[in-house]
This record gives sequence, structure tokens and C-alpha cells, in this order.
Amino acid sequence: MQLFWKQGFSATSIQDLVSHLGINRASLYDTYGDKEKLFLRAFEYYRQTNTKRISQFFSRHSQVKEGFQRLFELAIDESLNDQDKKGCFVVNTTTELIPGDARILKLLEENRELFEAIFLDYLQEGETKGQFKPGMDLKAVAALLFTHYNGLKVVSKVSPNRQQLQNSIKALLRLLE
Repeated sequence: MQLFWKQGFSATSIQDLVSHLGINRASLYDTYGDKEKLFLRAFEYYRQTNTKRISQFFSRHSQVKEGFQRLFELAIDESLNDQDKKGCFVVNTTTELIPGDARILKLLEENRELFEAIFLDYLQEGETKGQFKPGMDLKAVAALLFTHYNGLKVVSKVSPNRQQLQNSIKALLRLLE
């Protein structure tokens, strides 16, 4: 997963995988089938791990606005502290393989829907608890928050200015006042 995440699908050769995994080619093919199947398994593992991580993160933060702020700050910290500047594996895959790969497009759409549903559930919980004004289009807010979360991962790769990134978070989260 780390190798595909760092280099992307196209730039990762079978020899890179063999060297990185410390196995021979025959073992790679016997175990994983081919490069694409291994990539899909790595990508799915990343998606599952990340989904679980975000759900658990929100469960530890009862205040929704604060939870999103901390999530976005964590995204900034992870991005700025990553020596390889990998960003997000899902975002990287989107920009590398779309358009052109219908199977990956379907996985990416499922990922977006899942994350927006997690964000929406969390927002609905906050609305129910009276943490922000009722009547907002929470589905649209969830989509906006998901877009910003992914955008932070992209922008931090090319413009690692912590203060600017944090200012964007503050501006966005004013929606939840």
C-alpha cells in the first residue's frame, strides 16, 4: 500500500513491488495475481482503514464543529509532517486513473458516498443536540466538508502554509455557527 500510495499505480513496476515486498515474481503472481489486483487490494485496505479511523475519530468528539476542526487540523499535520508528501491515496488515485478506469471510478464514487454519509450522520447528531442552527441542507454541508477535507490533502502538497490552511478551516466552519 505504501509503495502504491507514494509512487502511484503507473509508476510502480513489478520489480518495484518484488523489491519492496522482498519476494520473487512468482510469489507475487501466485499470491496476488497481478499488479492491478494487488493495487486494488491495497487501495481497498486503505479505504477501509481510513473509514474506520474517521468514524472512531468522530465518536471521540461530541462537539461537531470541534470534531471537524480537529479532523481538518489532523489532515494538515499529517500532510505537513509526511516527508514523502504522499497526500491522500484516494485523491492521488483519482487524479492518476480518472478518467479511464470504470472500476476505479466506481470505487471512488462509493468512497465519496460513504464519507459523505459519515459526515452527514455526524452533522445530524450535532443538529439534534442543538449545536448549530437547524434547517441547513446538511447533505450539501457534508459534501462541502468532504470536498474541503480532500482539498486540504492536495493543497498542502503544493503550498504547505499551515496558517493559510488553518484559516480556510476557520472560514469553512463558520457555517456551523
